[in-house]
Amino acid sequence: MLRYLDPKADVVFKKIFGDHPHLLMHFLNAVLPLSSDRPIVELSYLPTEQVPLIPEFKRTIADVKCKDAKGRIFIVEMQMNWTDSFRNRLLFGTSQALVKQLNSGEDYHLLQPVYGLGLVAEIYEKTSPEWYHHYQLVKKGDLDSDVIEHLQLIFIELPKFPIHSPDEKKLRLLWLRFLREIDEKTKSVSRELLEVPEIAQAIQLAEEAAYTPGELSVYEGYWDQIRREKTLMIDKYAEGRAEGRVEGRAEGRIEEKREMAKKQLRRGVSTDIVIEDTGLTREEVEAIQTALDDSQ
Repeated sequence: MLRYLDPKADVVFKKIFGDHPHLLMHFLNAVLPLSSDRPIVELSYLPTEQVPLIPEFKRTIADVKCKDAKGRIFIVEMQMNWTDSFRNRLLFGTSQALVKQLNSGEDYHLLQPVYGLGLVAEIYEKTSPEWYHHYQLVKKGDLDSDVIEHLQLIFIELPKFPIHSPDEKKLRLLWLRFLREIDEKTKSVSRELLEVPEIAQAIQLAEEAAYTPGELSVYEGYWDQIRREKTLMIDKYAEGRAEGRVEGRAEGRIEEKREMAKKQLRRGVSTDIVIEDTGLTREEVEAIQTALDDSQ
């Protein structure tokens, strides 16, 4: 029985999309919001920029950068664990690619669009069923007619998309199913995926037998890093909740003291005694007294 590796892992993702330009081109044409009359017909790889790393995710962002025959630039990043910093990183990378297109003195009309595609392996917008998030610059209040297309970001939440949808391109869903369904637990591959030659080749490239012992070691190390980073995120979340509970209890105690001060002041207890009983500052007690006077 064939054993597969997860194509979302860095070493597999780059073997499929970083070494086979025709597969990357087919994937981008299916997934990106490109007009039907302007598909990618040819592309070449570009060196990836040294975008600042997200401290918690030093090794777990797989990225590929390329340019097509029209000069459009495409940056593809695969992220296992979502953080808001990932959105900022992709924005930074696409902005940098836009700026670096021109040499000194070149005219701005030479600028070509830059697309940043962020593939996210977990759900990060838990209150919305939307899974395809397309950002571009538009004139406020005029979303249809006045669009600046030169900088576009697309984020896809892989766990959310439907297997079948009359509103979505079939090929887009099939490529996303490849990323979501193929992994070490795969026993059989859907016939729908195998019927697309490019996806069938990508599946073949995800077979464990296609990797050297060194690559397999990198693959295992990648998942170890993912687990460590996930644990770090959970620990930080728990720490934040604990701090919130402490702050909440402290705020509750302060509110109790304020209520006690109000009751004493209404009974005519002197300010000095209220300060002594509650531990509030003179300024706080005087502010409460002023509020009481104004409400009468």
